[in-house]
Amino acid sequence: MNTEKLGFFKSGTPWVWLNAGAVSISMIMVVGLLILIAVRGLGHFWPKTVWEIDYLDSGNQVVLLGERAKVETVPAKQLIASGLHVDFEEEFVERTLLKIGNRDMYGVDFKLVVKPNEQEVRKPVDAIVFERTQWGNFYGFIQSLSENGNTLEIEKNILWDELQDRLKRVDQLRDQIHEIEKYEIGKINYKIEKLRLRERRIELSGVDDPKAKVEIETQRKKLDDDYEVLKSKLEKLYAEIARDQVLMTIQDGREKLIKLADVIKATKPNAMSLGTKIAHYFVNLKNFVTDDPREANTEGGIFPAIFGTVMMVLLMSVIVTPFGVIAAIYLREYAKQGFVTRLVRISVNNLAGVPSIVYGVFGLGFFVYFLGGNIDQLFYPEALPSPTFGSGGLLWASLTLALLTVPVVIVATEEGLARIPSSVREGSLALGATKAETLWRTVIPMASPAMMTGLILAVARAAGEVAPLMLVGAVKLAPSLPLDLNAPFLHLERKFMHLGFHIYDVGFQSPNVEAARPLVYATALILVVVIVLLNLSAIYIRNHLREKYRTMEH
Repeated sequence: MNTEKLGFFKSGTPWVWLNAGAVSISMIMVVGLLILIAVRGLGHFWPKTVWEIDYLDSGNQVVLLGERAKVETVPAKQLIASGLHVDFEEEFVERTLLKIGNRDMYGVDFKLVVKPNEQEVRKPVDAIVFERTQWGNFYGFIQSLSENGNTLEIEKNILWDELQDRLKRVDQLRDQIHEIEKYEIGKINYKIEKLRLRERRIELSGVDDPKAKVEIETQRKKLDDDYEVLKSKLEKLYAEIARDQVLMTIQDGREKLIKLADVIKATKPNAMSLGTKIAHYFVNLKNFVTDDPREANTEGGIFPAIFGTVMMVLLMSVIVTPFGVIAAIYLREYAKQGFVTRLVRISVNNLAGVPSIVYGVFGLGFFVYFLGGNIDQLFYPEALPSPTFGSGGLLWASLTLALLTVPVVIVATEEGLARIPSSVREGSLALGATKAETLWRTVIPMASPAMMTGLILAVARAAGEVAPLMLVGAVKLAPSLPLDLNAPFLHLERKFMHLGFHIYDVGFQSPNVEAARPLVYATALILVVVIVLLNLSAIYIRNHLREKYRTMEH
């Protein structure tokens, strides 16, 4: 018996099962995590039912209106310990986190309610949800519409359709205002700033150049005139967008006059069919991906964060690939194999284990303060004391992450070079090729799939890093994208938004954590999707290269 057991262990079968079990558990954990993120994140965009509840709150009868954001079962003792007045004897109680909105009227967005205190629950078909530019959602019932302060005589049954028509008009005006403020006036401000710097540069040079000064003044006057035209156009648009108002009542009977200019979208979730809800769901998802954030990132979209993340990863890839590949080629093909080379390899491998925040501190000290400060002194003295490259930005963040991921590329490339048989090199040299030609035309193409593997690993790590970026360029809200139509188009010195930092900010720095919690899951899901898409692109290139150079291996 003992011999049979020993034979079983010596056969290696238990270790095979142990490894298979570890892999299975890891896969289950990864899949479970992705399912959790997907369910919580994607569920945020589904139009939720609005409930009207007659509720017994500390002995007083009140009416609540809102969405059930979270339902859970908790011990009754826990509720009593929290100071809640209870008139029931159940051991466990169902508790609901009700999103009641109307923060400008109640001061809070959510209210905890317990099932035994719910006297009557209704689903009003005419309940309306406004998504507003500020103060979060509004829940209520429409009473009337007004234009320039005058109430319109509109029948009750067509009030909703009339509201939708007027919101479309407001949306078009808002787009025009956004276009003028963000792009046209932004372009003028950019040119005025360039003129100011040019004027300051002339002053610092000490050269009296009347012709240049006249030219600057002429251009400035033209830009000022253009600005006045845009300002006049903006004033008209703001007057037009402020025309319409809607009178709403909330569940306690109070009335609230709301400008349609403050309303992003109006919906009646309880009156929606399944098809309408599905269409509405995809519109919400599209808006989340393409819009700018609002209300300290707790509302709106995440487009600037997606753009900043992709931009930084692409720039990092362009920087890290040549450095990593050249270093690996030198170590494998040219360096004399000995103690020093082994020491360098050990150092490179250990660099991969250094905490990322250490890279952030190094990037802040060396790239931002030292390199950026000296670049400002040499090339942008007219902008001082305002730093140009002497503060965190896209370039320094990309360089810091390139430094963080370069060990991964070196190790993967070296592994690829080591797998190429020496007979390939010897055959090439025997045919009269130089060592450089052998490397360039034979060895490097055959090792290119391994290089792409290193790049894939580097992209996966860089896209998810947050700690170093907090020191060298990522910010809560960036006023402009690092890429626009103003020359030189790619602004490497600008700060940018990052999905990882956005998750941290929304989840832990938000003034309204409960409202922002679904956004944390949704943003995390988008971050995973971005990383997967970047990796799939690299994997496609790697497979293409592998097929292209497969014949050279035989």
